[in-house]
Amino acid sequence: MTSPELQKTPLHQWHADAGARLVDFAGFDMPVQYTGITEEHNAVRSIAGLFDISHMGRLWFTGPDACKFLDHIVTNDVTMLSVGQIRYALVTNEQGGILDDVLVYRWDDAYALVVNASNRPKIANWIDQHIDGFDVTFADRTTELAMIAIQGPKALEWVQPHFETTLADLKYYTGIRTTLDGQEAYVTRTGYTGEDGCEVMASGEVVVKLWKSLIADKSDEGLIACGLGSRDTLRLEAAMPLYGHELDEETDPYTAGLGFGVKLQAGDFIGKEALAHFKERDDLQKRVGLILDGRRIAREGTPLFVGDQQIGEVTSGTQSPTLGQSIAMAYVAPNYATEGTELEVDFRGKRMSAKVVPLPFYRRS
Repeated sequence: MTSPELQKTPLHQWHADAGARLVDFAGFDMPVQYTGITEEHNAVRSIAGLFDISHMGRLWFTGPDACKFLDHIVTNDVTMLSVGQIRYALVTNEQGGILDDVLVYRWDDAYALVVNASNRPKIANWIDQHIDGFDVTFADRTTELAMIAIQGPKALEWVQPHFETTLADLKYYTGIRTTLDGQEAYVTRTGYTGEDGCEVMASGEVVVKLWKSLIADKSDEGLIACGLGSRDTLRLEAAMPLYGHELDEETDPYTAGLGFGVKLQAGDFIGKEALAHFKERDDLQKRVGLILDGRRIAREGTPLFVGDQQIGEVTSGTQSPTLGQSIAMAYVAPNYATEGTELEVDFRGKRMSAKVVPLPFYRRS
């Protein structure tokens, strides 16, 4: 039985020509690295890096009930969004488990969700299951619109010449609907790295042209293309959860430390009753940061102990390029979540000391 052919973003040929190491990620042939994860990571922290994120799902909602429908399927208060505002939210099932974490956008003529690539079919199906009774039109624009991110201290300055709007005036988690090369485009002050920067959605043709122009103009000043590997180390330093690691259908937003994305006083969203009960519990595990002694990396599923008692497990770990230390995020029993708590990471019977530290590990100045 042959495997299905991997999907390709509009930038796929550029990645291949640039010598990127390509891997299967959520059914897309995506670059995991070019020159190396550490070099790409450090470029974003110090200068700027470019990411192809066209594998993410881009879902559009129009019609009189677009806001009302989204308010029914996401945990944040969609009714409070002004044009150009963006909010982090969760899509939860009836039991309060996380189906996906998403960004909700309000444009002048539509609402939109950007969803994780691996969850796009699931969320599209969830939408189809719950859209009856709402006067709303749903369109999956993932293949119609490409998406890239430029992140780092120089990001806005270097993107600015391509747009008439002053990007520095955009507040964090806001965006504009505009044009690029005469075509529809969206630019937002968002990202997944812990750095300042922006994300751009436009047609594949326009996005490829913008990408090539930025590389041609700014590579001599330090701009480089970055892959999924550095995207992961950057988001982990910034303590941003990743679906399939920190988040899944068995985890609720309060356990994950994402209660800020839940507005129980808002619409009657799916999972609201269950989440109201989760919010009142004091026995839920907590997401914490860990600094490990030594350089060994704690991978997902690595158990955590205090004495002979297992008190949790690692969800993500890496050797932090910025801090020069082995870091991890984990879920632990609430009485072991206090900053400074000493515990042990169990590497197949060999223990290594670790300490609970505040999240995020890194915050830009």
